[in-house]
Amino acid sequence: MKANLTLPSIIITMFIAIMCTKPAQEATTATNEPSPAGQSAVQDDESRKNIVQTAIGSPDHKTLVAALKAAEYVDALSNAGPFTVFAPTDAAFDNLPEGTVDELTKPENKLKLQDVLEYHVYVGVIRESMVHGTMNLNQVNGKNVSLASNDGKLQVNGANISATVETSNGIIYVIDKVLLPQ
Repeated sequence: MKANLTLPSIIITMFIAIMCTKPAQEATTATNEPSPAGQSAVQDDESRKNIVQTAIGSPDHKTLVAALKAAEYVDALSNAGPFTVFAPTDAAFDNLPEGTVDELTKPENKLKLQDVLEYHVYVGVIRESMVHGTMNLNQVNGKNVSLASNDGKLQVNGANISATVETSNGIIYVIDKVLLPQ
């Protein structure tokens, strides 16, 4: 049987052929380009800073920022959240046994570092006004911390909370000890 091709059917066939090859060309182009940066690369000088931006701007949290980078958690904590982060100061990290931070930030110990950092993060926002007595919080690593209010002072697992900082994606509690999961 002979096919009888008319001008409209030829045009439709060409159109379909062109449309079918276009996604393949786009996919090839997309794979040759570098992958886009994560949420931490978003530039916004007008909004309130997020948790990571706030930590980067703090003179007392250089070790925490370095640990976040080593654990590849900068983008995760730059996302919308909301998060409650217990942020140890540089002095708190200095109180760990000598060599602990250097050991944790080695590439081969990335999972251990992530576990420690996840123990400092709660998904959701816990404001000071919400804490009455002692409450247990299930942290990102699946383990619990105890957040307590005693005589108007907050503590988490015995670490003193010295400051509270509101951010665009949650709240930071500055603490004087590094929380170590059991």
